[in-house]
Amino acid sequence: MRRLIFRAWFYFRQGWSTYFAFIVAALNTMVTTYYLAIKDVPSLKTIFPSFMSYLVILTAIGVPVLVAAGYLHYKKSQAFKAEADINMEANPHFRRMLLNTEMFFPMYMRLTEMLLKLSKTEKLTEQEIEDLSTFQKELKEYMKNRTIKESK
Repeated sequence: MRRLIFRAWFYFRQGWSTYFAFIVAALNTMVTTYYLAIKDVPSLKTIFPSFMSYLVILTAIGVPVLVAAGYLHYKKSQAFKAEADINMEANPHFRRMLLNTEMFFPMYMRLTEMLLKLSKTEKLTEQEIEDLSTFQKELKEYMKNRTIKESK
């Protein structure tokens, strides 16, 4: 039940900040700027004769500009990289996935080397068998002691 409450709270915050607050803030900005800044300025009133024309023009210009800003944020700036680094460091689940990957890649490499050797009908040396046995013990110990929070 406690998990369900926190999950619902997370979904509520996502819905609020991503959709509701975004739409309300955008409409608030457009209404405020039109009725306080544009409506009473004759030169701007000729460009934007009505609120609807202001909305259409602002949307036609604003959407591409904001898409470009989002693209630049994710693809070209160091800001997103820093954000991703912080998320990886702070989230224990991401950290665990990284640690598991670091543990399993050397194992995959050893296994494929030995598989290739065996497929050529070559025998494994005693050293290779011993290395594999040692690695297996390390892996069992790692699996026995691992937790989400543990970062060894």
